[in-house]
Amino acid sequence: MKLTVIGCGYLGATHAACMAELGHEVLGMDSDMDKVVTLNSGKAPFHERALDDLLAKHTASGRLTFTASYAEAAAFGDLHFIGVGTPQQPGEHAYDLSHLFAAVRRLAPRLKNPAVIAVKSTVPVGTAPRVRDLLHAFAPAGDAIEVAWNPEFLRESSAIEDTLRPDRLVLGFESEGSWAEAVLRQCFGKIIESGTPTIVTDWATAELAKASANAFLATKVSFINAIAEVCEASGADVTTLADILGHDARIGRRGMRPGLGFGGGCLPKDIRGFMARAAELGADQALAILREVDAINSRCRERMVDLAREQCDGDLAGKRITIWGAAFKPHTDDIRDSPALAVAHKLHELGATVTVTDPQGIDNARKTHPELDYIDDPIAAVQDTDLLLHLTEWPQFSHVDPHPLAARATSPKAIDGRGTLDAGTWREAGWTFRSLGRP
Repeated sequence: MKLTVIGCGYLGATHAACMAELGHEVLGMDSDMDKVVTLNSGKAPFHERALDDLLAKHTASGRLTFTASYAEAAAFGDLHFIGVGTPQQPGEHAYDLSHLFAAVRRLAPRLKNPAVIAVKSTVPVGTAPRVRDLLHAFAPAGDAIEVAWNPEFLRESSAIEDTLRPDRLVLGFESEGSWAEAVLRQCFGKIIESGTPTIVTDWATAELAKASANAFLATKVSFINAIAEVCEASGADVTTLADILGHDARIGRRGMRPGLGFGGGCLPKDIRGFMARAAELGADQALAILREVDAINSRCRERMVDLAREQCDGDLAGKRITIWGAAFKPHTDDIRDSPALAVAHKLHELGATVTVTDPQGIDNARKTHPELDYIDDPIAAVQDTDLLLHLTEWPQFSHVDPHPLAARATSPKAIDGRGTLDAGTWREAGWTFRSLGRP
C-alpha cells in the first residue's frame, strides 16, 4: 500500500519506519523542516532503540521518504495516519488538541479522492466526530472521507517491537463493515495474520483505550509506591512484597516496580486528561482514584528530596550531590516530566550543587535545566560528592563497581531510587546505602 504518516515525533517516525518494514510505501509528513531533513538522512531526531537502523534501511531503499508538504502527502495515497502530539494544556489538566485539528484542517482541503484518516494520537473521548465533521466540511471528497481510530500502545525504548509485534491491535470505526476497516485490515495484514488479537470497536471505545490503559498502569505504579511508604515505616521490604503480590495471576508483577515513580510524556498527561474529560462528562467521581494516583507519584519525588536532606544531616546548602539519571526512563533521551530532573532541580533550589549524568539525556537536560552541572562519565561524576542518588535505572549504572567508587566520594552515601542496585554489595564496599521501601 501507499500511505502517509502525519506528524513525525516519537510515535509518527516509529510508525512510518515500521510500516515500511511491513512492505508499504510510506511518506512521512512533518511541518518541522529540520526534522524532515534529519529523517530523510536515515536518522531520528531523538533516541529510540534500533530506530536509526530501520530508518536508514528504508530511506536507502526508497520505500520511506519524508516531506513538509501537506499537498504531497494528500496526493500520495488513500490512507493517512495522524500521530501528532496532544500535550497537556498549560495550566490545565485537559488535552491540547490544537495540533490535531490544525493537521486535519491543513490536510482536508487537499483530499480530492476517497480516503481513510486513521488517528493514532491520544485524545479525550468524543474527539472522532469532530474530526469527521471537519473533514466532511473542508475536504473536496466530502463524506467519501472515512475516519478510523487506531490507538497506539508504544513504550518508549521498545517502540519498534510494540509496533511490529503488538500485544493487541485496536481499530475503531463509526459503523460496522466500513471501507475504512477493509483498508486498515489490509495495512496491518501481516500483524493480524501473525495471530495478534484484533479488536474492532466503535470510536468512543477506541478513543478510551490508550488513556484507560495508562491510567491503570499509573495506578499500579502508585499503588506499590504507597505500599513502599508503609514498608519503610514498618521495616518491611517492598521488593520482596511486590514479588509475593506478583505471583497472583490477577495482579501480575510487570509494571509494579517500586521507586521514584513515573514520568514521561504519556502517563502523567493521560491520567490528568482522562480526569478532565470525565469531569466534562459529569463522571468525575468515577475517576477520583486518579487524583490520589497523581498525588502519590508527586509524593515519591518529595520523599526522595527528604531522604537526601536526611542523609546530609538536615541541610543541603553547599552539599555536592551526584545524580545518576536525567531521562524519565532508560534507553531514551526523553526528559519530559522526568522524576530525576524534578528531584535535581529541587535539590538545587535548596542550595545543593547538583551534577547529573545520563547516557542519552544530557543534551536535552542542559537545554531545560541550565542551572545544573553535567558530566558524561558516571564514575567521574561521583568525584568529591557528598551524596549519590540513583534515579534512572540505566543498566550501565547497575554495572558500576561500588568498591573503587567509594574512594572518590567525600562521603560515600547513596540512595537508590529505582531499586536496581545491589544493596549488599554497596554496603560491603563501604557505602551508607538507602533504597526506597526497603530496610
